[in-house]
Amino acid sequence: MGILQSAYAAPLAIAIFIVTLILVIWQPRGLGIGFSAIAGAIFALATGVVSWQDIPQVWGIVWNATFTLVALIIISLILDAAGFFRWLAMHLARWGLGRGGLLFSLVVLLGAAVTALLTNDGTVLIWTPTVMEMLLALGFSKEATLAFVIASGFIADATSLPFPVSNLVNIITADYFKISFLRYSLVMVPCTLVAIATSLGVLWFYFGRYIPKTYNISGLQLTSDRIIKDPLVFRYSFVVLGLLLLGYFFAEPLGAPVSFIAGLGALFMLALAGRWFHRKTARVINLKQVLREAPWQVILFSLGMYLVVTGLRNVGLTNGLSDRLQYLSHWGITQVAIGTGFLATLLASVMNNLPAVLINAIAIQDTDVTSPHIREAMIYANAIACDLGAKITPIGSLATLLWMDVLARKGIRISWVQYIRTSIILTLPVLFVTLLSLAIWLPWLIA
Repeated sequence: MGILQSAYAAPLAIAIFIVTLILVIWQPRGLGIGFSAIAGAIFALATGVVSWQDIPQVWGIVWNATFTLVALIIISLILDAAGFFRWLAMHLARWGLGRGGLLFSLVVLLGAAVTALLTNDGTVLIWTPTVMEMLLALGFSKEATLAFVIASGFIADATSLPFPVSNLVNIITADYFKISFLRYSLVMVPCTLVAIATSLGVLWFYFGRYIPKTYNISGLQLTSDRIIKDPLVFRYSFVVLGLLLLGYFFAEPLGAPVSFIAGLGALFMLALAGRWFHRKTARVINLKQVLREAPWQVILFSLGMYLVVTGLRNVGLTNGLSDRLQYLSHWGITQVAIGTGFLATLLASVMNNLPAVLINAIAIQDTDVTSPHIREAMIYANAIACDLGAKITPIGSLATLLWMDVLARKGIRISWVQYIRTSIILTLPVLFVTLLSLAIWLPWLIA
């Protein structure tokens, strides 16, 4: 009798998943998230929890999202090396007009814009350290700096809803349910605007007392020639970002995946930075370092973790979730959106949003829901929860784990208890209002 028919199948699949998740978080001896996830996948294959036939199916789900992320992070790293983000921070301090409250709002809004175009991971890895550097130059207190830093980390996930490319979760959702870039954006951009407005309100409520009323910009370098390291790359930065966004909308009619558009953008930036076609000026950016820092392990992580999650499906552990969603489907669209969202939030907070979004997607696919309105509400509520609701715990999203690592390397350590206590207060109201906006907007869009 095979492992899938044995009484030990479900406990074994759960045990493999838990151990894999522990390895991904712990990363013993610098194993990295990729090799940790692959170790779990190998054990799942060896025990028969997943089969070799599952590998091409899983790869078909994750490859587009994975390569899109890698390409966008490469673009982000090149922009950072060119001085693009420091230039933005410099102008942000100037636009703040010496008023702490205005600067706080601008940091949140610009963080949302960076996330929309360059993923939540790009915001965490690059924008957060840049904000910290700016605050240090402005002489902000430790409490004020922490307020800005937590706001930047929160907004990286809370506003990663608008486009499929803004979060790995979104691309996987769009690919799994075959949602076009335009359709996804039409649904999620209005919800993102609600999430931004609500996030600003909640962040102000929680951190307002720590934000200084005024600040002095004299300590900040305000000359562009000292900030911009590679003028050639900088000159094309806004053009490339604009063309990227346009390319995403035209990709599907042309039959091209979004990873192809992102890859072209990354290749163009590499060509600019490497002076492949512009040899009159000297190369400034170290491309070897950029390529070393690119998240190549995410490729292994995506394949390995999703194979482990497929093991949970193979032993029938997604059936119970499908039953809960089937029960919710008999209620109105508001109850469905909020119920699905909070159910997905619970899973993402416990098991990380990347496996959670696939488990929920499988469960939604397996439900017998006849109403397209209800089905769409489930799909988008799942994405919102796995983007935003996953902020509740440090293991909820890869971006949060990266964010905490960035802070630790900068000398700022936040305990899990402190993080969860703060994040619950920040996340739950924003999540509820955003899911409610989905329930209100979606019927209008469908009509």
